[in-house]
Amino acid sequence: MSVNSLREYLDLLDTAGWLRTFDRPVSWDLEASAATMLANIRDGPIPVFASIAGIETESKLVGDPYRGPQTRPWDHFAQALGLQDGLSGRTYYDRVIDRLNAPKSPRTVASHRAPCKETVRTGNEVDLLSFPWPYIHEGDGGRYSNHHTIVAPDPDTEWGTWSSHRMMIHDDSRASLLLLAGEQVPNRYYYDYEPRGEPMPVAVVIGSEPTVESTADMWIPTGRSEAAFAGGLKDAPVDLVQCETNDLYVPATAELVLEGHVRPNDRLDEGPFGDYFGYMNGPRRSMPVFEVDAITHRHQPRIPFCVEGSGVGYGQNSTSTLRLVAAGPDATVGLRAAGFDVAMAVPWQFTSRTVWVIATDRPYPGYLHELANFIFTTWGMLHIDFFVFVDAAVDPLDPRAVLTAIALEADPDADFHQFGVERMPKVPLNIYQTPDEKGSADVGTSKAKTAKAYIDATTDGDATDTAATTETRKRAQERLVEAGLDAARFARLDEREEKSQ
Repeated sequence: MSVNSLREYLDLLDTAGWLRTFDRPVSWDLEASAATMLANIRDGPIPVFASIAGIETESKLVGDPYRGPQTRPWDHFAQALGLQDGLSGRTYYDRVIDRLNAPKSPRTVASHRAPCKETVRTGNEVDLLSFPWPYIHEGDGGRYSNHHTIVAPDPDTEWGTWSSHRMMIHDDSRASLLLLAGEQVPNRYYYDYEPRGEPMPVAVVIGSEPTVESTADMWIPTGRSEAAFAGGLKDAPVDLVQCETNDLYVPATAELVLEGHVRPNDRLDEGPFGDYFGYMNGPRRSMPVFEVDAITHRHQPRIPFCVEGSGVGYGQNSTSTLRLVAAGPDATVGLRAAGFDVAMAVPWQFTSRTVWVIATDRPYPGYLHELANFIFTTWGMLHIDFFVFVDAAVDPLDPRAVLTAIALEADPDADFHQFGVERMPKVPLNIYQTPDEKGSADVGTSKAKTAKAYIDATTDGDATDTAATTETRKRAQERLVEAGLDAARFARLDEREEKSQ
């Protein structure tokens, strides 16, 4: 069975030896993030900071809880979904795709049955600074919450829309949200609520169960409910509860919920922030104000955070893992629904927001250009800069296999394709545009356009014969056994793969 809360997920990690609790006081000021960064780089256990220095709080900080193992980043999430151990990456994708094709509508629960309502604070009791928001990178503009789900109104769905936008804390009741025009929730604010002079109700849900946290980062079609897809992922309905101060519904097992509204025509500074490329992203710019009206939370709430850009451009953290284990299968479903015969769509493990690898055969000339154009003009146009296309038989989860395909199959003259200079929009979270090019601070999007590109690393001619490939692999194993390698090891691998099919 799937886990139903962040706490259940942390217990699962603890049982498997993947959790480390720090009982001695750890500072929210860089110390917690430094320890988390080292754990990320060294593929160590997920750190839980049970005692926070310099602040009286019952809250606990959790560093990058959804980061998966470096060699098999889908393993922890697979266990959270109740899937069997030892799945290959391709089989894991197949299982998740099956669930995404069967969404389940959420169910509502009464407030007294919702763990996120164990403590309710309204009015003068609202105090953001009573929680240990971490100062994540030296040079950040302030303390951040960057591992949460934003719930906002959507007239086309019963349960609103979910997304993910970082939040910088300013005082006891106000924060600034990074709302970049071109994305669904920011567009709702900039082009719907603000022109009418109306505040937009918003809830920031912190410490959600795994399927909620992952669904918020998917490209769910307009008019469809993220809550239903989260239910599909866990193969059970997600429990939702109504907010105290507005009509929004939030996940009932969340650790902490901030209820409030984004004020029209009001801005606070936001940034800079150490972003996913591993550098400090700026300049500091004005972003919409989130005014907190109520705070509800569990006893001793766990507050997760993500160390973006761990190391120098190294992205093995919660963000990159959730994109690979959830957004990748979701994109595969979307491309198949659009009529493209895609085996797997996988974000590149180390730069998961800018480069994707698509495993697909090329049935006719021009097919890859059509596929790239479809993606760039739909869900991928803002963040993703280029794609690498490999044969369907190539494992896009294997960086070595992908680089080998590029080195052997991609002709630098004929197989590197660009979609024209200054044609496509780009969010300002990049390193190659100047501050002037990023421009337009009013709505936080790029004034200039950027080029998009793709690499054709597929083989010429017919697709690889999978049966022939399997037979070749078996012959290679026989030769290795003859040379003295352990035959039982190969038998165990083959048996595991057969069970996962």
